Amino acid sequence: MATLVLGSGIVGTAAAWDLVRRGHDVAVADADIDTARTAAAISGADATLIDADHTAGLLKELDRFEIVVSAIPYRFGLSVATAALTTGTHYLDFGGNPTIVASQKHLHDQAVDAGVMIVPDCGLAPGLANVLAEDLIASSSDGDIDSIQLRVGALPQEPVGAFGYQLAFSPEGLINEYAEPCETIRDGEYTIVEPLTRFEDVDWERWGPLEAFSTAGGTSTMPICHVGRVRSLEYKTLRYPGHGHIFRSLLEMGMFDEPKRIIGSVAVSPRAVLLEALNRTMPRGAPDVVLVRVWRDQNGTRTTRQITDVAQGGFSALARTTAFPATALADLIARGSVDRPGVFTMSEAVPGSGLLPELFEVGIEVAMEVEVL
Repeated sequence: MATLVLGSGIVGTAAAWDLVRRGHDVAVADADIDTARTAAAISGADATLIDADHTAGLLKELDRFEIVVSAIPYRFGLSVATAALTTGTHYLDFGGNPTIVASQKHLHDQAVDAGVMIVPDCGLAPGLANVLAEDLIASSSDGDIDSIQLRVGALPQEPVGAFGYQLAFSPEGLINEYAEPCETIRDGEYTIVEPLTRFEDVDWERWGPLEAFSTAGGTSTMPICHVGRVRSLEYKTLRYPGHGHIFRSLLEMGMFDEPKRIIGSVAVSPRAVLLEALNRTMPRGAPDVVLVRVWRDQNGTRTTRQITDVAQGGFSALARTTAFPATALADLIARGSVDRPGVFTMSEAVPGSGLLPELFEVGIEVAMEVEVL
């Protein structure tokens, strides 16, 4: 299967490596050929030059491949998905922006006609965490479910600096999660809540104490799909204590705003300034841990699924848990085990029974616990 990984950062490199391991004929692409060559040397893939901003060149390159895994910023989600549809190439990305995913959903009928799968939200959260949550819903008893809760964090193993954090992916994606409205179900109703609110303290053996707060994108399409069945559904990001309140202060100061303002005689975008500062000053590269806890409350019983993953095999925990769910699904599509043309998020496209066994072989395992409340 000829498979393209578009984007050769830490997640794209991990994705290319796993697809090579799975026997795909893989090319890893970037707008910077030297970056692509570095990723290719690590992953065993071929390197190629593709600039996603140039539609004609993108179409020409995509026509060579049967599957593309897009690991470039979310703002390219609609344009690359549309190009993949044009060339008849199955498309997967890591999503995270509900507005982009909603736009991709409008391609559904065209994807069905073309026999192509368009699958956004294929990473950690949205992605793997939502597959766990959907499994808990599918395996529940008849009747309403009191609560489905998702808590996910990618953290340095030791807190770093005032933020207690390190950059594990593009700061653009981080601020997107912290700036956009958060989709939930509350009291049985579809509800939007503000980001960086609804704080709670979280205990986690070895890794706590932590805080959790509302962020965008993590629920994927679940609130829309499960209104009427689930009384409460919410996603929160895990960080070391204090992190979320600092970023909430930045939001309230207007530092997430994108339109330019005139300061003196200079036009300045507050968000661009913040992104530059984060890129320049935020630490990177220390050993990390990914924590996932998803639970269902129903009929006085709590059923929990949990993942704790650390850096191994030369890849960070975040790279592993973001890339490998997508590559597992790409391989299932290549093998014909998942064959559902149209536009579906990962948690809509594949059940846990199909996806989770594919992750055991790379050391991503799910623990399960049942307790009486």
